[in-house]
Amino acid sequence: MKPSKYSKKHGYNYTKKRNALLLKKVKAKQQTFMKKSLTRNKQWFAPKKPYYLQKRPKQHVWKIPSTILLACLLMIILVVPTLIVIPYSKGDEKEAKAPPIASSEETTNQDMDSDSSSFSVSVMRSNVNKVEGVPLEEYVAGVVASEMPAEFEKEALKAQSLAARTYIVNQKLHGEGAKQESDVTDTVQHQVYKDEGQLQNLWGSDFDWKMKKVKEAVAETKGEIVTYKDAPITPAFFSTSNGYTENSEDYWENELPYLRSVESHWDEESPKYLDQKTFSIQQLEKALEVDLPNQFPLAVETTRTDSNRVEQLQLGKQTFSGREIREKLELRSSDFTIEQKNNHFIFTTKGFGHGVGMSQYGANGMAKEGKNYQDIVRYYYQDVKISTINDTAPTLVAK
Repeated sequence: MKPSKYSKKHGYNYTKKRNALLLKKVKAKQQTFMKKSLTRNKQWFAPKKPYYLQKRPKQHVWKIPSTILLACLLMIILVVPTLIVIPYSKGDEKEAKAPPIASSEETTNQDMDSDSSSFSVSVMRSNVNKVEGVPLEEYVAGVVASEMPAEFEKEALKAQSLAARTYIVNQKLHGEGAKQESDVTDTVQHQVYKDEGQLQNLWGSDFDWKMKKVKEAVAETKGEIVTYKDAPITPAFFSTSNGYTENSEDYWENELPYLRSVESHWDEESPKYLDQKTFSIQQLEKALEVDLPNQFPLAVETTRTDSNRVEQLQLGKQTFSGREIREKLELRSSDFTIEQKNNHFIFTTKGFGHGVGMSQYGANGMAKEGKNYQDIVRYYYQDVKISTINDTAPTLVAK
């Protein structure tokens, strides 16, 4: 075997050099690793900028020139509605056009004006002592506005409209208007009537909405009246009952079949349901125009009607009807009780008015429960019908 050309010395040197080279590479790698580690640590522990100051990557936005965008919008606005309408425009053009809609106030005024020509009512105006001709429906509106609170339900106002219209038709047919200067006065002698000027002074800033509501109620019952056996009734009405209405013959002389006593419990909500008045013996004697026994307490006896109103009252030896006591003492109702205390007489009344026919607060109570004006009228006036002036009194319309 040949000896290696490398001697021991040579082999030793080679190994030494190789190890030195490897050591150098290892040190270089360690230095590189340390630099990278320091850089990473600096980045990690370095304070960061707030989110809103950091640079964000650019986003690619699809931009459209404003002119092109406007053109597209105009195209959509103009063309699309045309495409929708064209298929439906082949028919009659008159059907496609809707008539202009008048406001409720304009409609009400037109209805009032168109019907007012049926006939006019001659009214004696008490404030100027002069007779004034008033178109029928205008007169009815003035009566409703004067006789019933405009705050009431519209169905109650409509029932009052029928009562007011029926009254004047009956008055013109059977009243004494031909013998007198006017058909009616504007006072409680007939029906209270105020014109719009008077109502404006009375209502002030509430005039517009109140008058509008009343006129609507009148217009919606235009030409309608209440009849019994094809004749206009005597449409008696009053403010508040004692819980029942009164039979006509129990307050007046005549018995009318449609003016029967009915229950009216709604009236208990009326602010006029209860009232008190106190009289001394002297005041009582003066008002009743009698001499009462000089004794106290005075003997008092009463009899009552079906509706619990006083039919007759005996004070000492004097006898009066309930109606006489109510009217002479100006009590609210003929349903009263008497308490004697310290030489004084305390009269406590229930209800307000004569009690015959339709109770206004009762009508409003029925309307609040959902009843319409026809229900109200047929309840308070028994066995009646709702007719028209044209059918019932054509001679009035023809004048």
